[in-house]
Amino acid sequence: MDRTAEKDVLFTKGELGAYSLPHRVIMAPLTRSRSKQPGNIPTEMNAKYYAQRSSAALIISEATQISPQGMGYAFTPGIHSNEQIEGWKKVTKAVHEKGSKIFLQMWHVGRISHSSLQPEGALPVAPSAIKAEGEAFTYQGLVPFETPRALETEEIPGIIQQYEQAARNAKEAGFDGVEVHAANGYLLDQFLRESTNKRTDAYGGSIENRSRLLLEVIEAVTSVWGPDKVGIRISPTGTFNSITDSDPEKTFGYLVDRLNLFGLAYLHVVEAFGEGPKPDFDFNRLRKSFQGPYIANGGYTADSARESLISGKSDFIAFGTKYIANPDLVERFKLGAPLNEADPNTFYGGNEKGYIDYPFMEVNAVSNE
Repeated sequence: MDRTAEKDVLFTKGELGAYSLPHRVIMAPLTRSRSKQPGNIPTEMNAKYYAQRSSAALIISEATQISPQGMGYAFTPGIHSNEQIEGWKKVTKAVHEKGSKIFLQMWHVGRISHSSLQPEGALPVAPSAIKAEGEAFTYQGLVPFETPRALETEEIPGIIQQYEQAARNAKEAGFDGVEVHAANGYLLDQFLRESTNKRTDAYGGSIENRSRLLLEVIEAVTSVWGPDKVGIRISPTGTFNSITDSDPEKTFGYLVDRLNLFGLAYLHVVEAFGEGPKPDFDFNRLRKSFQGPYIANGGYTADSARESLISGKSDFIAFGTKYIANPDLVERFKLGAPLNEADPNTFYGGNEKGYIDYPFMEVNAVSNE
């Protein structure tokens, strides 16, 4: 496929909410579990990591807990304390100095946590008291998930307030916008899906009710930022964190119709996990239903990204694992250069190794293939 800069669709300008982006390559949110302890505070090392990858048209930060209750993994950063806000200022400054933009991904994990990670050792919260399969990543290592506590109806406004305050904190920290994490089996996804939401109040039962919390969160966050600086991430066919839905086409079709009322900056869709075949789901229908930019994510290569853009199935492509090992991914894509291989052993936790020490491309190593 022709990769010349003049003809390469990956490197055409695009409008994303309030911003005009120089190309179509976006850095997906990537949990790396390397915040400073105690306090889950971003550091200079984190700032260097993001700055290295600032040739991305837009960086979406690693998932960041909106409150102590929202935490589910050891060593992940927050956006609820003054120290965390100051830490994130180092990151946003480093990215802006490189000429890129960065959105904060706001995260509440719900049941995907453990009492050892929760304030005062409380149980994790969820829409319903249904235990997830698998193990939590705690400071003591991997431990089985616990049965969460179902949120009381009167607690729901407090959850929405956590998102609203996190949005304000993100603005103070210098971000260019925020992404609401409603994917991958975390709290907002747990409310959306019938397998994890067995509530009988206004937040359970019908699709309209199961969507209610997410839509109220979007309303609160857009009141802080304005809708053109707010995106949302969903995973209609995702089963990560033992979550399912009997009719995702109907559930997420309704959700997207409702999201259109806000005029959001973008819809970020996890279409697949890894590079295997995509699930049986009409993502193109979802893309056509959403009245705004569509970011596709899920095992894309440079060429499959180009095909998606040319065919109109997406407006931007978010790359995840490839960005771990290739801080200069944009430059490699432009030149058709080979990519570094990522080391899964250093994905989560640790120090500089496997984080900020991946080599940049050498000009004489560029392939003409």
